[in-house]
Amino acid sequence: MSIMGTFFKRRTVLAGLAAALPLFAALAGAVPANAQEMVVVPNRVIYPGQTVTADALDEVELRRQLRGGTSVVRSPDEIEGLVAKRTLLPGRMIMTSAVRKPHLVETGSAVTVLFAQGALQISLMAVPLQPGAAGDVIKLRNVDSGAVFSGIVMQDGSVRVLAS
Repeated sequence: MSIMGTFFKRRTVLAGLAAALPLFAALAGAVPANAQEMVVVPNRVIYPGQTVTADALDEVELRRQLRGGTSVVRSPDEIEGLVAKRTLLPGRMIMTSAVRKPHLVETGSAVTVLFAQGALQISLMAVPLQPGAAGDVIKLRNVDSGAVFSGIVMQDGSVRVLAS
């Protein structure tokens, strides 16, 4: 094959690939280059310990691409009702690590501890040694014996102890 034949063959293949590229992009569900991602920013200062409310949030277009692994809040529904771990400044993106679920159990306030295995059910009062949200494993101190043990915070604010 001559040099000109090879040139035209390559050019034809490249032209075919270029023509098929939009089809592949549509099939893959690619986002157009001019589409902007939305992120959530506070519209006022939110201090640590404050509950995040919808009226304190705005959605804005992302000005630049985020680095890989950066996890930011993209929807007000993701963050509404959570509690700020650190100060959230107006106009700044909110990292998902900057908020937490509200604590149902606070350090030092007595809670009901439940143990259930089969027909046996035991209930007692204990003092949490650390705060916890639903699903967190926390340490507690038995009010009567002083023994320290671990339990799982339940949605209703009680703590469940599992058999060990």
